[in-house]
Amino acid sequence: MYFLLISYICSVKIILVILGAVSFGLAVAGIFLPLLPTTPLLLLAAALWLKSSDRLYHWLLSHPVFGVYIENFRTHRAIPLRVKIYSVTLVWLTIGYCIFAVVDKWWWAQILMALLATAITWHILSYKTLKKKD
Repeated sequence: MYFLLISYICSVKIILVILGAVSFGLAVAGIFLPLLPTTPLLLLAAALWLKSSDRLYHWLLSHPVFGVYIENFRTHRAIPLRVKIYSVTLVWLTIGYCIFAVVDKWWWAQILMALLATAITWHILSYKTLKKKD
């Protein structure tokens, strides 16, 4: 019975590590693809690794690039102005291209994509702007 319990716990930890790695991979992709949200995926990876792997969790929090995302969001619940501008610009460039070049025959798809871009913009801008400390 004890062996089955240990086996189950190890299996759950392995699944959480894998899910954290997938979330982390999507977060990295989200840096370059505007429709994938980087910070929430990094927070998810951190939460999954917190429950499954101390080594991966501490690596993520101490990472010079990704740790800053998590720390800023955890402590301030804010996004830097540069990141807001970059994100909103990429959202509108990407979805704008799709509206005018990909789905130019379907007016209803263009409207849906414009609404999606508006919703993403609203979501990004709804967070406080992180001010630099002098």
